Amino acid sequence: MKIETAEQAAPGRASEDRIRVTSNAVVVLDGVTSQTRPPDRNGGWYATQLADELVRLLTDTDPLTDVLAQAIENLAAEHGLVPGDAPSSTASIVRWNDETIDALVLCDTPVVAFGQTTHVLEDTRLQDLRSQPDILAWKNKPNGWWVAEAVPAAGHQAVTARWPRSEIRSVVALTDGVSCGVSEYGLFSWEDLAEMPLGEVLDRIHEAERGDSEHSRWARYKTHDDQAIARITP
Repeated sequence: MKIETAEQAAPGRASEDRIRVTSNAVVVLDGVTSQTRPPDRNGGWYATQLADELVRLLTDTDPLTDVLAQAIENLAAEHGLVPGDAPSSTASIVRWNDETIDALVLCDTPVVAFGQTTHVLEDTRLQDLRSQPDILAWKNKPNGWWVAEAVPAAGHQAVTARWPRSEIRSVVALTDGVSCGVSEYGLFSWEDLAEMPLGEVLDRIHEAERGDSEHSRWARYKTHDDQAIARITP
């Protein structure tokens, strides 16, 4: 597999997105920004810990949901993380062998596979509940939305897919700071991400966001988000 990655922090801050690459897997995470947590226990810290733990636990055969659940459980035990009062992260994993490509998505870090058709694997539960007045009350709850934090059951709530490797020409995993260029801004299509230089993708999104600094065209609570994308090509 050929693996390309690109990352870019939101201006003026350290990125809380993380990418890890192994011989047969790619992990892409987005630490959840918090204004109340100390830097040594913020979303970026948790995303780093989770990324490293996932790489340590990944095998060729274990279900990806089991791997994610175990990683969440291990970190909660090791660092004394409390459900509802701990840093958190979204997660996506792509793993392959000679026959298949497996993918996992938890929260808003989608995976897109390109073949005869485009397969978009996304977890829309957070987006679907945006209108709720207290969105945090629905975190890691039945009929709510799920994210990696301190509840191991969240790992088994991730959405998954498997594709025959012979039918897929490339796969991208990306944080919402990049997927917004397709799903919200309409700057390009999913199919464009299979071909465009990844650095150009990131730059075009930040350029568009700078042109909407008042957030009048695209409603959002910050002008720029961190960006991370990985592209895997057989």
